[in-house]
Amino acid sequence: MHGRPAGRTRERALWARGVRHVAGVDEVGRGCLAGPVMAGAVILDPLRPVDGLRDSKLLEPSRREALAGIIEERAVAVAFGIADVAEIDARNILRATELAMRRAVEALAVTPEYLLVDAIAIPGTAIPQQGIVHGDRLCATIAAASIVAKVRRDALMRRLHADWPAYRFDANKGYGTKAHLEALARHGATPLHRSTFRGVPGPRPTAGAGPAPGAR
Repeated sequence: MHGRPAGRTRERALWARGVRHVAGVDEVGRGCLAGPVMAGAVILDPLRPVDGLRDSKLLEPSRREALAGIIEERAVAVAFGIADVAEIDARNILRATELAMRRAVEALAVTPEYLLVDAIAIPGTAIPQQGIVHGDRLCATIAAASIVAKVRRDALMRRLHADWPAYRFDANKGYGTKAHLEALARHGATPLHRSTFRGVPGPRPTAGAGPAPGAR
């Protein structure tokens, strides 16, 4: 665990103005070569704070998973949105990220009155919002969204590893690690790979192509 916990300055200012339901929104998987981009949306309960919220990338996996469970237990609402590989390739990654974020907000069981979003603004919503650069490090609500989204997407990539063991999605979660790039060079891209991303070749193999590294 590194750095200071994300603050609640923006949330407190909004709560003080009578804005009850403030949603933090963040994405994970934007820089991956494979798999969907996933967004999380979280409305924290000011009466049930969650301590230690940080950018999900700054947390050890075990701590991240523990915090995700606490967030889902204590938050007013938690929801997720996905843009799949076909949407990423058709729209570009920025547009797909915006789509996943909007879907996450729309999936919330409680309609937020204000959005705090990591870095960008979400088009197509009438809800007032603020994009905050490095919001996942500065804003507790956005940090909470980054944590739940990271845990949910990592679990998805671990499940996808069973169908495509050669690419070690369980370890790299779709990011372009050395081992992942070597598997791409050896086996080609799968339907899970983003064909518009640099470093993703063809042709596309069938599921299960190649043994997992170290398998006998």
